[in-house]
Amino acid sequence: MSYRRPEIAALFVDYLERWPDEADTVHAFIALADDAADPFVRARTAGHFTASAWLVSGDGQRALLMHHRKLDRWLQPGGHADGDPDLAAGARREAEEETGLAGLRVDPVPFDLDRHWIPDHGDVPGHWHYDVRYVVHAGADERFVGNIESKALAWRGVDTLALDPALDASLRRMARKWLARRTGG
Repeated sequence: MSYRRPEIAALFVDYLERWPDEADTVHAFIALADDAADPFVRARTAGHFTASAWLVSGDGQRALLMHHRKLDRWLQPGGHADGDPDLAAGARREAEEETGLAGLRVDPVPFDLDRHWIPDHGDVPGHWHYDVRYVVHAGADERFVGNIESKALAWRGVDTLALDPALDASLRRMARKWLARRTGG
């Protein structure tokens, strides 16, 4: 099959091979990547790509979460692609900006895909985020510094994240995926 953005579509096809139970989500991401309108700019209010980081500690036991100021929820660092189709680089950039951590390393293949609704905020109408999540590894120094986008940051045990019913379902899903990856299951 021929795609407008074959390198992006290939990432999603590869993801589908690893996570066949997520086929409906993957097909929505492939369709967005193949859309004639630029899916990497936030002005595309029908929906656009975002990139975020499953930011793990050096030992792989903890993930760094931020208490998002606008959404008032604990989430992974991330944000808009702002026209850049290199979503892995975007995930690393957002993690650096939102946590102050240096020396981060990003895995080049998507770890998780999540399509979620963003409600109206000010003059920005509600719209869909097609969030492509990447594993980002912390460097030797895990001391973080938040920015204006967060109320707080915290390292949390992945084991506890997987079971915390108060957290966003997609965070619990990523925690379960990470635990399965670490145990080879």
